[in-house]
Amino acid sequence: AANAYLDALAEVRRAEGLPATSIAWGPWAEDGMARAVADRWEEHGLPAMSPDLAIAELEQSVNDPMAASLLVADVDWDTLAQVRAGVGAPQLLTELTRHAQRNATDDGGSPADTSLSRRLAGLGTAEQDRALVEFVRSHVAAVLGHRRPEAVDTERAFKELGFDSLAAVTLRNRLNAATGLKLSSTLLFDHPTVTALARVLRTEALGLRDDDGPALPTTTATDDDPIAIVAMSCRFPGAVRTPEELWNLLADEREVLTEFPAGRGWDLDTLFAPDPDEQGKSYVREGAFLEDAGAFDPKFFGISPREATAMDPQQR
Repeated sequence: AANAYLDALAEVRRAEGLPATSIAWGPWAEDGMARAVADRWEEHGLPAMSPDLAIAELEQSVNDPMAASLLVADVDWDTLAQVRAGVGAPQLLTELTRHAQRNATDDGGSPADTSLSRRLAGLGTAEQDRALVEFVRSHVAAVLGHRRPEAVDTERAFKELGFDSLAAVTLRNRLNAATGLKLSSTLLFDHPTVTALARVLRTEALGLRDDDGPALPTTTATDDDPIAIVAMSCRFPGAVRTPEELWNLLADEREVLTEFPAGRGWDLDTLFAPDPDEQGKSYVREGAFLEDAGAFDPKFFGISPREATAMDPQQR
């Protein structure tokens, strides 16, 4: 979104006769944010540019009187064509053109005739699950550079295995090409483990619906069913973390209002205004706040500790 804004800003300034050029850079060699993933970019047909070449292109770009936004990259077109071969049209274009061919009919008709569906057709359900787990596992190992698929934990989240957005796209493209399916770009985020991904591949390949499984038995609760409270937990302002601490707080009639905490990203010097009607301001200087509000258990949510540290506290 930020890059799109910069492109639009450059276009507006050019339209008003003001100088502006927005450049989308391919990876630079030797240094920069792309250095750590240079090999992976090159696998996608975007080898790193030497700084001398990039500086020369920068000079040419800013002197271009016509283009307000440019893409500057050293593209290996043959490699890029091979990588993109398994990628379908963007969803927006697919919807706009109302393409007649679908992987599976909307009314639950016959499944898509893909190479994967043909391979699964002669197997039982348990065999299908095992085969798909090993199938996904082998592709995950290849993307991560492991020599053996056994190095991949099938129940561990992809982010914990070392996946970033580029690796996720690479795996999605490999699976598209290998299965004949057209899988979503959010595939790994929606199904974050090998086992979960294998399960959705089976559903897509065989044209199954979410409600194709057997119905689970249901029971109706009665008013005299026994209820047991086995544990209680809570967090409240005033450093309250247990029911006992909450009870003591109420019994002692303690005040929990404090000054605004400094670690929430608020500009405390400019936030206050005595007029309650002033937009974007606070007319109070105190409030009731949770301690360590940004802390959470990253492993429970399938997030690596390194990524959790780098996340915006509001996102946590």
